[in-house]
Amino acid sequence: MGCSFSGLDALYDAVNGGGDVWINENRFRVVRQLGEGGFAFVFLVKEIVADASGGGLAKKVKDPSHISVDGTYAVKKVLIQNKEQLELVREEIRVSSLFNHPNLLPLLDHAIISVKDGQGGARKHEAFLLFPVHLDGTLLDNSTSMKAKKESFSTADVLHIFRQLCDGLKHMHSLEPPYAHNDVKPGNVLLTRRTGQPPLAILMDFGSARPSRKQIRSRQEALQLQEWTSEHCSAPFRAPELWDCPSHADIDERTDIWSLGCTLYAIMYGMSPFEYALGESGGSLQLAIVNAQIKWPNAGPKASYPEALHQFVTWMLQPQAAVRPRIGDIIIHVDKLIAKFTK
Repeated sequence: MGCSFSGLDALYDAVNGGGDVWINENRFRVVRQLGEGGFAFVFLVKEIVADASGGGLAKKVKDPSHISVDGTYAVKKVLIQNKEQLELVREEIRVSSLFNHPNLLPLLDHAIISVKDGQGGARKHEAFLLFPVHLDGTLLDNSTSMKAKKESFSTADVLHIFRQLCDGLKHMHSLEPPYAHNDVKPGNVLLTRRTGQPPLAILMDFGSARPSRKQIRSRQEALQLQEWTSEHCSAPFRAPELWDCPSHADIDERTDIWSLGCTLYAIMYGMSPFEYALGESGGSLQLAIVNAQIKWPNAGPKASYPEALHQFVTWMLQPQAAVRPRIGDIIIHVDKLIAKFTK
């Protein structure tokens, strides 16, 4: 799927004013806005297929399981401010095309278009990325609403959601070269509720995904890595070696394992195990993370989760990356927990 630079100003007008949009040769009707953040907006759209015999997106997408039964999809519109942002979007598109796994959100199509700037008449770029839609929201959305109702996931659902995230990450970590997601967190996990089954969990947003293995051999390289991660990796879920990188270090995909451990904690308790530091007088998120100072809840659903899950989190949150488990070890262990604690 190549990027399209063209006179698709009608696409820009439609998304801003309602109506139909085109992504390459396929037409979609904007239903409503689903969300926004930073320079990105997400819209619910419905495909309009002119040919009654089928076709449209179904002709283009290789995996038929990605085709919506009712024709609805999600379009992410990214406002591109400069050349650096343009390259970042191109990299996200390139990286997304590397993955093909049921627990990783697939990029179905994309277009990068040139639009007129209403101010001075200069032309800028905007990107439109087409994905399957998951209207039940993110893990963060679900945790927030459940917390308000004093509800929590069952032990079985916690383990099954987590197991699916492990499957998606294993796919990324098994590529050659291995890729790290670099921003595993509840806000980047889509959930779909299913009757009689645990929720479907899908990891999304590959804007920060990069080859995972880096050799740091100078203070300058260490500082460059810290600067990059400060912009691309959410602080409460960021591994210690990305906060305070030594001048001689071998970084690998176990940065994701740290984030995965934080996310398992968050599936149970609705936040990172280190976010408490943000609310303490004189507290330091960085110090809490670098020293792996996990704070377990004193009240609430804590008693409903087996101590084995707490030990599992602690195992993943080892501050020394060299002794942190890899994704294969995590999967072996979570399967044992599923066998023990679910029917």
